[in-house]
Amino acid sequence: MANIEHMQYIKVPAAKVYETLTTEKGLGATWTTKLIVKPEIGFINEFDFNDNYATKMKVVELVENKKVVWECVEAATDPEWVGTTISFELSEKNGNTAILFGHLNWKEVTDGYRFCNYNWAMFLFSLKSYCETGTGTPYQLRTF
Repeated sequence: MANIEHMQYIKVPAAKVYETLTTEKGLGATWTTKLIVKPEIGFINEFDFNDNYATKMKVVELVENKKVVWECVEAATDPEWVGTTISFELSEKNGNTAILFGHLNWKEVTDGYRFCNYNWAMFLFSLKSYCETGTGTPYQLRTF
């Protein structure tokens, strides 16, 4: 098994980061504008990256201002994602938040894994920008 792991520091309280990671407004401003999201255990979040296929993430853990965990249950365009776990662990110190990000349990390191690693780093940059300035860069506004 392989894991993608990143650390990001954001100069806002953990509550702001948590809200961004659990709401349509926040995830729409940072990841993709085409989504259906609810901060409820068991809910299946849906994310569309302009391919008319929803990547579906089951919400498996929510600890307010501390942790968000999803399990990928469907990904037509990224089948390697199915069965993987996406985790955001938040810790706050002096009004600043550290995010330990993980996209865990990949079966192997592939070109898709490598491309995903890059894109998660882009997402974390977008998340930081949105939380600190109010402007993120969702998929639809990115240039590749």
